[in-house]
Amino acid sequence: MAKGKTRDLYQEVTDRILELLDAGTVPWRNPIQRGGGQGWPKNLDSGKRYRGINVFLLASMAWAKGYGSDYWITFKQAQKANGAVRKGEKSSLVVFWKQYATKDRETGEEITIPVLKHYNVFNVEQCDGLQPPDAPTIDPNTVPFEPLDRAEAIVAGYRDKPSISHGGSRAFYRPRIDEIRIADPERFSDRENYYATLFHELVHSTGHSKRLNRGLDTNLTPFGSPDYSKEELIAEMGAAFLAAVAGISPPTIEQSAAYIDGWQKQLKGDKRLVVSAAGAAQKAADWILGESFTEAVETTVVETPIVAERQKEARTADSQLKLFQ
Repeated sequence: MAKGKTRDLYQEVTDRILELLDAGTVPWRNPIQRGGGQGWPKNLDSGKRYRGINVFLLASMAWAKGYGSDYWITFKQAQKANGAVRKGEKSSLVVFWKQYATKDRETGEEITIPVLKHYNVFNVEQCDGLQPPDAPTIDPNTVPFEPLDRAEAIVAGYRDKPSISHGGSRAFYRPRIDEIRIADPERFSDRENYYATLFHELVHSTGHSKRLNRGLDTNLTPFGSPDYSKEELIAEMGAAFLAAVAGISPPTIEQSAAYIDGWQKQLKGDKRLVVSAAGAAQKAADWILGESFTEAVETTVVETPIVAERQKEARTADSQLKLFQ
């Protein structure tokens, strides 16, 4: 910023909101269990809740970055608490009103005017040496996570899959680096939702240019656009196909229908969307399962336990797929 230039905090807040929306951070589907903070941003030092636009800014940032804690702290407050912000971590903007005493230019009367000010905070998970009050605790009665063999076989059978790492409190696919990030299995409400969420991100990854090339890494689309909406529907339907193969039935399609309904104006009444998305979702599921189809409906199958078991169903699915193409 040039010396003497006043920061336009209103514009900074607006730009941050638009940035979050463009990044697709609206959590319409999140089966991942949080800590004990209940999603309301709070200051670790004072324990007070943030208010107004700060609630949106910090909660959205926590979602975007996968922070599991609702607690935030300033750089100096972290030091005071014998903690430290990790090197390289970026702060988040918090704004507040401050009353300033001045004189009315016309009447000369003493008045106070509100001025928008700001300061920077960090999530507790960006710091070392601090223990947030809402840190997840292990319930002694919790049943240990047990992988579902058929679901694990699908993941293992995806031969050119992206890298998969665990951590944080959300799930997403980064097309530019071809990586899936997902919360630890124990943080999900149940193992079926864990695999359904992982399948959703796996289907997204088939859109990479080195796979089915839906333009995910070459033609990024903003949140809420028709192309974005279609990609989300493809991921949900593809996850439902994979869940059926794995023998689980997560509530994905119903949520997709609600998503389409909520974005009707953006989708501009595209009556072909569902059929087109279903065809793309089937192709994505086929890619992950290692199945390929010829024009004569004959099926060439890569030998995996899941594919062998579903070979007969695959032929039927291929016939149905041709209706979508």
